[in-house]
Amino acid sequence: MIGTGELVLYLDYDGALHHHNVLWHPNIGPYLSCVPDGCVLFQHAELLEQLLAPYPQLKIVLATAWVRRYGCVHSAKHLRPSLRARVIGATFHSRMDEQEFGELPRGMQVWNDVLRRKPRGWLALDDDGLDWPEWCMANFIQTHANNGISDPEVLAKFKRKLTALCA
Repeated sequence: MIGTGELVLYLDYDGALHHHNVLWHPNIGPYLSCVPDGCVLFQHAELLEQLLAPYPQLKIVLATAWVRRYGCVHSAKHLRPSLRARVIGATFHSRMDEQEFGELPRGMQVWNDVLRRKPRGWLALDDDGLDWPEWCMANFIQTHANNGISDPEVLAKFKRKLTALCA
């Protein structure tokens, strides 16, 4: 499986790369609703790109609801090119039972992928901290729902764990 023996970042979009309040419309696609002025989709993608630049070996697995709506390839197209090039898959794929997958807490979705993919090391960025397995907590960075990875505490924790993972 792609990612076996690799270093992997499990990446959520909403609440990590932009404000968490994302809605979908059949004609316009994803959009932010009821957010402070200046908030835009993927506003923290450049920051993530800068943070990952020293670690070209780190791959990305999408752990976002966007994949269930748009598929992995189309969801990845929303990322900046250098981030998109790191994407090796998603926690959800079309051969899975979508209802069963959707009923799992995000942490178990990620953990199940870790068990399948068998990365050498991994981290997860996600604003959803509910019901993550205790054994995953050392690899989990809970982002700020409104400020994503740009929140100073989140940013410091992510930098520290990223450096340790890639050392």
